[in-house]
Amino acid sequence: MVVLAKPPPALDQISLLRSPQPGDAASFFGVPAVDLSSPGAALAVVDACERFGFFKVVNHGVPTGVVDRLEAEAVRFFASPQAEKDACGPANPLGYGNKRIGRNGDMGWLEYLLLALDAGGHASSVSKASPVPSSSLRDAVNQYVTAVRGVATSVLEKVAEVLGVAPRDALSGMVTDAASDQVFRINHYPACPLLQRLPDACGVTGFGEHTDPQLVSVLRSNGTAGLQVALHDDGRWVPVPPDRDAFFVIVGDSLQALTNGRLKSVRHRVVANSLKPRVSMIYFAGPAPGQRMAPLPQLLGHGEQSLYRDFTWGDYKKAAYRSRLGDNRLDPFRIQ
Repeated sequence: MVVLAKPPPALDQISLLRSPQPGDAASFFGVPAVDLSSPGAALAVVDACERFGFFKVVNHGVPTGVVDRLEAEAVRFFASPQAEKDACGPANPLGYGNKRIGRNGDMGWLEYLLLALDAGGHASSVSKASPVPSSSLRDAVNQYVTAVRGVATSVLEKVAEVLGVAPRDALSGMVTDAASDQVFRINHYPACPLLQRLPDACGVTGFGEHTDPQLVSVLRSNGTAGLQVALHDDGRWVPVPPDRDAFFVIVGDSLQALTNGRLKSVRHRVVANSLKPRVSMIYFAGPAPGQRMAPLPQLLGHGEQSLYRDFTWGDYKKAAYRSRLGDNRLDPFRIQ
């Protein structure tokens, strides 16, 4: 991260960074779009995972009304008095948080609600341990995450199909397992008018650069820009245009380990917007704490060695909570 200047007092402890300029994305032809209903969807999913670790899905089957209902509930919550929001926090790690991300000093221009989910049968629901401000928000989240979990499992089944992993639900079953570790995050990035006082090349960190630890994440946002990804080939940061009708799928560290690095997690971040608020909703599909995360034997070629030592999702999650956002969290698990 390149810090460009001393932030104004209101942005104290929140890093400024260099925003991508028009020329930075000159050879980037846009985020791959995968039609999940098409016959070639499985090949397209794996191709996008290998090249970018990131893509968007259309014809995903999630009803518009389910998405709109949750977005309206989220906007209502973040517009409520600060005391009411604070009653759901402070996040540790679950609950309501404001600017402080995690326990290790990361800060961003956002407020958020982080919820644990319970998996059972064909549905996911908010854990009773998670503080939710209203029954209407809880119901909206339950309906949404159940639908979006279907997107995650469909993607993982397509990955297994193309990579030759049997059975077909070897990866998706890690998410539908009753013991799976799923979380859901709603982020609100308020408009940041102070940006207008900064040079054009400056951006304000909304959510700092990181990879997601889980198998895959499924993200949806309103029409406000801000999401950026780092390209695998040269590390350049490129902006991701918002698409209210699509979901963005992000490859996580766990899927990278399970595929022995064939599919790589992608570094991404969010930059604040000077004029418009951004609301994003992210479903994180994680396995059970005891799930072994070493490369699947079926994906190791003759004589190929594992890049990673044996570890469980529980081991990795504990290590992730002790790290900073920008750390390469898989490095300590890599065989030197």
